[in-house]
Amino acid sequence: MSSLPSPPEELVAADVARALAEDIGPGDVTADLLADTPASAYVLCKEAAVIAGRPWFDACFRTLDPHVRIHWRVAEGDRVEAGDVLCTLAGRTRALLSGERCALNFLQTLSATATATAAYVAAVAGTAARILDTRKTLPGLRLAQKHAVRAGGGHNHRLGLYDAVMIKENHIHAAGSIAAAVEAARRAHPGLPVIVEVEDLDELRQAIDAAPDRILIDDFSLDGMREAVRITAGRVPLEVSGGVSLERVRAIAGTGVDCISVGALTKHVRAIDLSLRFGTPPGGTTGATA
Repeated sequence: MSSLPSPPEELVAADVARALAEDIGPGDVTADLLADTPASAYVLCKEAAVIAGRPWFDACFRTLDPHVRIHWRVAEGDRVEAGDVLCTLAGRTRALLSGERCALNFLQTLSATATATAAYVAAVAGTAARILDTRKTLPGLRLAQKHAVRAGGGHNHRLGLYDAVMIKENHIHAAGSIAAAVEAARRAHPGLPVIVEVEDLDELRQAIDAAPDRILIDDFSLDGMREAVRITAGRVPLEVSGGVSLERVRAIAGTGVDCISVGALTKHVRAIDLSLRFGTPPGGTTGATA
């Protein structure tokens, strides 16, 4: 997926600065015992995965050694298999050792999100449904994980509480009605999309009349989703949230909804098994910077 937009450099730099400060603190007392000589290394992937996190991985090492050479054999968003060498590195011994854990933490975590996303995207292939992420992200890594969702073929929901108006039950109750809540949102934030969450078909009809940018049908049965699609008739995009699993997502997509938001993409991740090893990989040599 070479066309994937690069994340902002300042975002990557800030994430990496926090991670390195947390891990290294005033200094790597073990690496300091070693002679700081030129060294080479490579990253081995031990299971099938979709790779994400290259910019964060690179920045960990380049912050510690601006002259490190990193040669990637895979692009962001590429699928790899167990035993694949992802990249080779050539740099100073201490920088490679001190940056190893943080670099792998970013790569294995973001690849986990990309891999999970790709599985959901594959499950709904051939339908009109798009897979979306949520705000259920690891604290401090929201934009990084949302980048990883895109690497896995998914799409981003709102980034936070500031870039879309999400009207839920309590907002509707306070405003007096769905129509009043949507009107207030349009008046206060005319440039932002408005999403209304509904809990039954009566609320759905009210939401359609209010003409928001999207309607979220929360915890509907499959029959309820199909009926919602029939009633809406394409007038407002429908999003499904709640009770979404990999086993169920194909059936949900089959109801005809437009979007399916999945918190598991970012909060139920299991890190991909990666290893950084010193030396040259089997059958290969280190290369120049990619």
